[in-house]
Amino acid sequence: MTISEKVAYLKGLAEGLGLDTEKSKEGKLISVMIGILEEISLSLEDLEENTTALGEELDAVSDDLSDVEKVVYGGDDEDDEDEDSCDCCGGDEEEEDFFQVECPNCGEELTIDHDVLEAGTIECPACKSQFAIDFADECGCDDEDDHCGCGCHDHDED
Repeated sequence: MTISEKVAYLKGLAEGLGLDTEKSKEGKLISVMIGILEEISLSLEDLEENTTALGEELDAVSDDLSDVEKVVYGGDDEDDEDEDSCDCCGGDEEEEDFFQVECPNCGEELTIDHDVLEAGTIECPACKSQFAIDFADECGCDDEDDHCGCGCHDHDED
C-alpha cells in the first residue's frame, strides 16, 4: 500500500465516522491534518517519479560516456602503460611503494617511499644521522645490474 493509498484510507475512515468538520474543533483539526497528508503524499509521488526519470537519464549519460571513452582510449577500460613511471625500473610513481632500509648508524629499520628513495639521502628519525641510499639496490631494478662497474652486465658480483 502506497502512502497515497494510506492517506485515502484515512480520509475514508474520517468520513465514515461522520466527523463534523464545520462545528467540531477536533473534526476541523483532523480534516486539516488529512489535507496536509494528501499534499505530502502527492509531493512524494512526484519526487519518486522525478528520481526514477533522473536515474534513467543518468544511466543513459553513463552509457554514452562509456562509448566516448572506448573511442578516445581505444576500447580499453584499464590503462596499458603509465607515463609516470620510474626511469630505472618502470615502477609506477603514483603508487605508494614503500621500501625498508636500515640506518647504518643505529640499525633502525626505516620505511621510506619512492620520493625519498629518489632523493638519495635520508635522516634517521631515531639517531638523527643522515646517510646516502643506494638507489639501484633499494629499487630492485634489473636495468642497472652492473655489479662490477665495468658496464658489461655479463657477470655477477663476487
